[in-house]
Amino acid sequence: MKGYYDIVGDGGSNVLEQVDAQQQSLDRSLAEVQNVLAIGSGKGGVGKSTMTMQLACALREMGYAVSILDADLNGPCQSRLAGLRDQMLIPGDNGASVPTTRNGIGVVSMGTLIPEPSTLDFESVAPGSTHTWRATKEFTILRELLAGTDWGKLDFLLVDLPPGVERFVQYAELLGPSAVFVLVTIPSDMSKGVVARSIEALGRTSNTVLGYIENMDGYYCVDCGQVKPLFPVRSSVELNLPQLGSVPFDPELAAQCDDGHVLADTSLSASWNLVQRTALEICERITELASCEETR
Repeated sequence: MKGYYDIVGDGGSNVLEQVDAQQQSLDRSLAEVQNVLAIGSGKGGVGKSTMTMQLACALREMGYAVSILDADLNGPCQSRLAGLRDQMLIPGDNGASVPTTRNGIGVVSMGTLIPEPSTLDFESVAPGSTHTWRATKEFTILRELLAGTDWGKLDFLLVDLPPGVERFVQYAELLGPSAVFVLVTIPSDMSKGVVARSIEALGRTSNTVLGYIENMDGYYCVDCGQVKPLFPVRSSVELNLPQLGSVPFDPELAAQCDDGHVLADTSLSASWNLVQRTALEICERITELASCEETR
C-alpha cells in the first residue's frame, strides 16, 4: 500500500488541471476589481468582521464601489452585519449576482446560504478523517465563491478572513500576489503576539501587508463623550508595521452593526469618525503603493 509520500504529482486524479481551470475562472471574475483587501488577524475575538463592515461603509460613503467576501465559512458574520441573512445568490450569465445592502455594499457570505445555527459539513470519504479533507474542501468552496460570482467593476473587494495564523499563506495563494493585507488587533500582549506571528507568516508570501488597525483601543462612553481605558496595561509587543488607525469600542456603533444598519445613517460618533479616518489612511497608502509599483 502506498503512503502519502509515495504519490507522484496528483496521483492521476487530474485535480491539478481542475484547479488550474478554476483559477483561470477566478482571474476572469476578478478582472475588474481594482483592489483586493484582505482583513485578517490570526486571533479571534478582535472585532475583525465588524471592522471589515465598518471600513466597507466608510469606503462606500467616500464614493467607492465596494463588496465583501466573507471567507469564514462556518462562522459567517457578514450576512448578519449587512442585514442580508434572507438573501440568496441568484445565478446569472456572468456568475451569481451579489446581494447588496441598502447603501450599495455587495456581500457574499455563507450566512445567506446556511441559516443559523446550521453548520457547513466537510464530509470525508473515510469516517473519522474529516480533518484530512477540510482544507481542500474549504479552499475549493472559497475559490468557487470567488470564481462563480459576478463581482463587476469594484474599487475594493474586502475579504473577511477567519482566525488561524497557519492559513495566511493559503489565503495569500488563493487571492494572488496583488492582494493587500490589513491586520486587526486589540491592545493586549496576547492579541499582538498572535498578530506578530501572522506578520511572520505573511512574510513568506509576496503580498504586501499594508499595516494594522488597533481595535477596541479603549471604549467610547456615550454618557460623557470620552474614550476611557479598556485594558489595564498598554501592550509592550511591537508589530513593526504602520498603524493605520485606532478605534475604540463603541456600544452604539456595535449595536448598529449587529442589527445590519447602514452606519452612514447613524449619528456621527467619535468612533465612526475614527473609522472614516482609518479608511482614508488605507486609501492613501494603497495609492502610494500603486505609485511605487508604476515607477519600478
